[in-house]
Amino acid sequence: MSPDVLLRVRETLPQLSASERRVAEAVLADPRVVRESTITELAGTSASAASTVARFCQRLGFDGYRQFRAAVIAALGYDDARLGEFDLGEGEIDAGDAPEEIAAKIAFQEVRAIQATMAALDLDATARAAAALGGARRIVLYGAGSSSLTAQDLCQKLARIGRPAVAETDVHLALSRAALLDADSVLVGVSSRGETRETLDVLRAARRAGATTVSITNATSSSLDDVSDVVLRSAVRESRLRSGATASRIAQLAIVDVLFVLVLRLDFPQLSESLRVTYDAVRSRRGDH
Repeated sequence: MSPDVLLRVRETLPQLSASERRVAEAVLADPRVVRESTITELAGTSASAASTVARFCQRLGFDGYRQFRAAVIAALGYDDARLGEFDLGEGEIDAGDAPEEIAAKIAFQEVRAIQATMAALDLDATARAAAALGGARRIVLYGAGSSSLTAQDLCQKLARIGRPAVAETDVHLALSRAALLDADSVLVGVSSRGETRETLDVLRAARRAGATTVSITNATSSSLDDVSDVVLRSAVRESRLRSGATASRIAQLAIVDVLFVLVLRLDFPQLSESLRVTYDAVRSRRGDH
């Protein structure tokens, strides 16, 4: 579970009762209400009972409201410090923000997303995924919509070091390739919410064929878990104007960078030479000297 308490609140939403969910939604709508409220006051704000707030805190793994409140205050203090670095009073984007405010807020959210993702990233799982990619005879990558950008980025990186990778954007072609994989192959699927039907279908086809399946997602628990041998998770908070979707992609790309360097490290002399040769070939094509 994410070390960011506000992410933990979002992650726990599907497991909450209706009354506990009202508490969670009140906290996510304005986390500062926790800093300023007693347990009774938060219960009133969320139209629930103090006992419901206590159960909600325990669901998150805290002994009670006092411990939960301290964690939220710490998270808000961290955010306030980062906001100060970007000369911002508030991190959420509003429609009336000036261009310079929008640019600063996007930078703040993306930096926060990368930091939270690196803090929460399962490095053992990432190393297992890298080992599978490093030893695979065939690698297929797939993501629907904007998730295809993450898949294509990893494919491009792997291709530069001679790994046999292909990224498909058409689900029919992805399914065809997945069905022809074997135990020496890897299928990487990318889905921010972990419920994209096309991505799940491609992963299922690869698993039936015997391939190792790896997924990259921002979901703490999703259908991807059932069809993936390894799950790599980003840690991004949602935001009012969906800038969280942008930050999620940046966080996924950060995971791809870590994964790529771990693959490169498996045989650094040979793979780094492949990287140099491909770099020189591209530079020569551009006419750079």
